[in-house]
Amino acid sequence: MRDKSLDKGIYIVKSLAITFIITLILVLIVSVLLTYTSVKESRIPLLNTIVMIISITIGSVYMAIKVEESGWLYGGIIGALYFLVLVLLNYLFIKPFILDIYSISKFFIALITGIIAGIIGINIK
Repeated sequence: MRDKSLDKGIYIVKSLAITFIITLILVLIVSVLLTYTSVKESRIPLLNTIVMIISITIGSVYMAIKVEESGWLYGGIIGALYFLVLVLLNYLFIKPFILDIYSISKFFIALITGIIAGIIGINIK
């Protein structure tokens, strides 16, 4: 018999994988839009936030449907972990992390998006 906490851990990893696959696909679409349309580069921060929200929503809904309990909690975990992984990747490949109002607001957007999507995911099932 499998341990339920192990199953939840596996679902967290799968949900994070889904969020990053969706992020990769959406970033490629945004790149094509920026290259071949008249969308200005000044819109990149807004598009980045939209991509983050869509990705976290899909991953958190998946997580809540699979776990079938505490959707708000697991959705929040997905949102927070998504943000933390992005910060880690940014730190490793681009620049050091700077704690400012922009990064704090991004964290809370990720967390609240995950919580709301987790609630939605529980109510879908």
